Amino acid sequence: MAKEKLVEFLINISFIGPVGWSEEDVAALVTRERAHAAELAREGYLVRMWRVPGRRENWGLWRARDATHMHEIISGLPFWPYMQLTIHPMASHPVDPLRFGA
Repeated sequence: MAKEKLVEFLINISFIGPVGWSEEDVAALVTRERAHAAELAREGYLVRMWRVPGRRENWGLWRARDATHMHEIISGLPFWPYMQLTIHPMASHPVDPLRFGA
């Protein structure tokens, strides 16, 4: 990833499938998803990820050039066809602790 200004997105992902797959097929998909996510993290696009306890759901902090780029990144995930997403583009806040060196 080039040293470019990126927009942050807070993304909620719920998983809705795959349904009727064998354990082996699901395991292979999970392996592909984890490898792809690791690459996105190395590239600086996937920043943080939190699991929602007791649910097939997570929240993630992502970065992309813009909304179109974010869509390209997220739709490239192997789990994409089995996701229900809510994407929140983030804007800076005047009292963000990072502005004060925290």
